[in-house]
Amino acid sequence: MENRLFAWWFARYGGRNEARGNARLRAELLAGVSGRVLEVGVGTGLNLPHYPAGVEQLTAAEPEPTMREKAAGAAARAPVPVRLVDAFADALPVEDSSQDAVVVSGLLCSVPDPVAALVEFRRVLRPGGELRFYEHVRARQPVRARFQDLSDHVWPRLMGGCHPNRRTLETIRATGFEIEHVRDLIFPPGAKVSVVAPRIHGLARKPSAM
Repeated sequence: MENRLFAWWFARYGGRNEARGNARLRAELLAGVSGRVLEVGVGTGLNLPHYPAGVEQLTAAEPEPTMREKAAGAAARAPVPVRLVDAFADALPVEDSSQDAVVVSGLLCSVPDPVAALVEFRRVLRPGGELRFYEHVRARQPVRARFQDLSDHVWPRLMGGCHPNRRTLETIRATGFEIEHVRDLIFPPGAKVSVVAPRIHGLARKPSAM
């Protein structure tokens, strides 16, 4: 999958919110993660500096060539060993029940079929394994949600397939994950018009008995 225009935009501007609090949210998302970890949709590698030393092996999947090239530079500087792979969210090159954690941030809005992606995450996770997520979602406020619905006619064409109005938490639950904790937030704080400001940040688990 190649999207040079979006990849160029993201590589140039995608990190602009890190100093405004996004880096802290990434570090919080990854705190305590350990063992064999798979990040799906690694993009340019903004999460990579935040992985803790307990990660034995990080597999980072990214199908877009320009972003994957940028991620390779971030992988070389990462504090944990990184294996970068060309793969889509619904067809991951890892064995069944082989991962201790799957990490996604800003991914489930843009995959063509989020259910298929989540079923694939469940396949690769060991029983009891973690799904750590930081995603923008449909707003709870009706007026804001309606604005997202209207924007969805145009936004995905401009932003690499991103849909601003997906009910991602409900989809995570519906695909068999157990929500351990989650919180709603607005990012950047105080944002009034951004269609991607409503977000969820949390952790779900594959049930131990599947």
